[in-house]
Amino acid sequence: MTIVAEAETRLLCIGPRVTLRSANAPRLSGKSFSRFELGLRRRLGALLFLTGIFSGCARTGKVAAANAPVAAVVKVQRRDLENTLEIASEFQPYQEIEVYAKVSGYIQKLYINWGTRVKQGQLLAVLEIPELEQQLDQDEATVHRSESDLRRAQEQLNQAQSAYKVAHLAYTRLGDVQKSRPGLVAQQDIDASEGKDLEASAGVSAAKDAQAASEQSLIAAKAAMEKDKAMYAYAHITAPFDGVVTFVGAYTGALLPAGTASSNSGSALCRLSQNNLLRLVIPVPERAVPDIRLGEIINVKVSTLGKTSPGKIARFSDQIDTQTRTMHTEVEVPNPNYELIPGMYASVEIPLHTAAKVLAVPTQVVQPAGQDKGTVLLVNSANQIERRTVTLGMQTATQVEIVSGLTENDGVIFGSQGQYQPGESVTPKVIASQEMEQ
Repeated sequence: MTIVAEAETRLLCIGPRVTLRSANAPRLSGKSFSRFELGLRRRLGALLFLTGIFSGCARTGKVAAANAPVAAVVKVQRRDLENTLEIASEFQPYQEIEVYAKVSGYIQKLYINWGTRVKQGQLLAVLEIPELEQQLDQDEATVHRSESDLRRAQEQLNQAQSAYKVAHLAYTRLGDVQKSRPGLVAQQDIDASEGKDLEASAGVSAAKDAQAASEQSLIAAKAAMEKDKAMYAYAHITAPFDGVVTFVGAYTGALLPAGTASSNSGSALCRLSQNNLLRLVIPVPERAVPDIRLGEIINVKVSTLGKTSPGKIARFSDQIDTQTRTMHTEVEVPNPNYELIPGMYASVEIPLHTAAKVLAVPTQVVQPAGQDKGTVLLVNSANQIERRTVTLGMQTATQVEIVSGLTENDGVIFGSQGQYQPGESVTPKVIASQEMEQ
């Protein structure tokens, strides 16, 4: 056994050169040596066969691991999810009106043109109205005459009161004498004095009525003059609010008819649009109506300008249109620099549902499998594929909530599930959000 072990050791150590003799081994005869050599060769052959098998297995395992396909994997992470409703609409002026003249007249001066920005109360145009100017002169003369009539009525009242005072005093004295000395004064004189007293009293009443009539005439004359002055004031057309002139319908020298005389839009002086505050009219679908909140700040994207502006939900009709199944909703967008122009298209994002710190994965990794169910391909700790059924929750445009079936930091296959089979070995490569968007 010592000779065999030593020979095996030398064979393994020196490779192809095999020394069968040992320095300490006894010499064998030719026949014994042949049997020994035959057994040794058999044992060496078996040893070499087993060595080849094990080395082949090791090489196969290394090749298999090296040839495992690379699989894109995303991690299950906790995120804040927000489901939004995006609707496109176009900007409208906060208010827009046609500016008409109250009275007909010729445009004497025009201070505006297309695109002119004006402030509230700013003068837009001045009209020339000769008829009203003459009417004002006539009203002023009427007022002066009424004032003169009133002064004359007051003087007549003073005269009547003086005459009444004298007549009444004379009648009173005659009455006193008649009482103290009967028969001294004739009854005819007393009756005549009494008549003059009554006549003087009636004269006072008439003078008072005349004075009141003069006062009313003066009031009417002044009212007529104030009315004509108010009408003449409309010869100066001013801006009712801050805005932009988006249309001019008449120029200097043109006859501008009164707005009450015609409904033709061509008779308007101009069109004034308030653009420092715009509105978006949004038809909100019925399913999103419960999530609309007055005063909520939302994002308004303007693709033409490549910018996003804040908007506020200012009002809604609080009624669903039975034909479109939508609710009229208005969003106010401040526009102090007049960058936004009415007619531009914009899209708004209205937040509907939110979920904080929930497990979520990209929508591309989930294969739908019924209501609130789906399947994913999980890469386990041994880098092998497992098909896992998950329960789904809230879903956004890019992310879906995982209610159950996965834990945080699990790796799942990103992309088509048909490329892999359960049990298959892969080489996982974790990808980031930026790579998913490419």
